[in-house]
Formats: sequence, C-alpha cells, structure tokens
Amino acid sequence: MIRNLARGQQAFTSNVFLVTGDRTVLVDVGNEFDVVSAVEEHVDDIDAVAVTHTHYDHVENLDSVVDAFDVPVYGYDTDQDGVEHAIADDGTIQLGDHDYQALHTPGHKNDHLCFYSDEAGVLFAGDLVFANGSFGRTDLDEGDRSLLVDSIERVLSVVDEDLQEMHTGHGPSVTDAPYQDIELALQAAKF
Repeated sequence: MIRNLARGQQAFTSNVFLVTGDRTVLVDVGNEFDVVSAVEEHVDDIDAVAVTHTHYDHVENLDSVVDAFDVPVYGYDTDQDGVEHAIADDGTIQLGDHDYQALHTPGHKNDHLCFYSDEAGVLFAGDLVFANGSFGRTDLDEGDRSLLVDSIERVLSVVDEDLQEMHTGHGPSVTDAPYQDIELALQAAKF
C-alpha cells in the first residue's frame, strides 16, 4: 500500500509516501511537519528512506526520521547531507512488496531519481513531472531545461504505457492514465 503522509498538511513540504509491505519505506520525508508521528499512525517501524532528490522540502525531516527509526537513507549522491547509500542509475531498490528501478533524471536537480516498478505499475516521479502535464522547476540551482526534457523522454522510454499510478513530489497522485500526463509534461517542457 502507498499512502501520502503529507496530504492535508498546512506546511511547505513535498509529498511523503509511506510504502508498506515486505520492506516498509518512506519515499522522501518532507519538511515543516511531524512526519514521525504521521508514520507512527500507520506502522510501528520503517526499514529505510529513499529520497528522490535533496531539495530541502523533500529532506528537511531526515534527521528526525533517522533518529526515530534508525534507518538507512538511499539516494543518488552520497555527497549530499544525510544520503548514506548510493542508488546508481538503473539500480534497484525494494519499496514495499516490489523492486523498483532507479532512473537518474537530472534537470530539476542533479541528484534527482525516479523509481519505477513495471510489476507494480507504479512510478514515483519526484519533481520531474506532475499531474496534468506540469513539470519540475528549472530556474533553481542545478536546474537545466534541456536535461529535464531528456529525463522526461527517458522516463517515457522506460515506463509502460499502461502505467497504473504516478506519485509525484507535489500535488495529487495520478491514477487515471498517468502515462498521458508524462507525455503532456514533455510537450510543455519543450516550449
């Protein structure tokens, strides 16, 4: 099961996804809300944290999560504060009951990863793309529009057209033809 713990929070935060199953993992930890209490409303413990990228709104709660649950933190770049274990491009990480392929997708930030499971039909898109064809900002440090376009094209080449769910770093998850939202994001990012 995938649950957004940041839903309804009145704070500037990313979405925080609790993925339960054989390996209970948080995808991103958010900012400016008590994510530890939010986790404890649903489970007693977690096994790991996987970060899509290290913008503060996605990782500011990292210390409190690590202190509370004593878990390893996975991300693309171990030179970033708090990221202990590197997940290489095309590497694999287990989230819940499924293995997810890590896709290095720079453009919004150099260390950005998306996580995709063909078996589960799920994509964690981070801040690469959002619902309704929106895409991640490229006006911040490390932002690069042409790299973002390349990254979106890569995701489209890997993800199955029958993708069932896309969970994004901000805004609502997409459960109705999310592949089309990625295609729309590519068109928008090219302009």
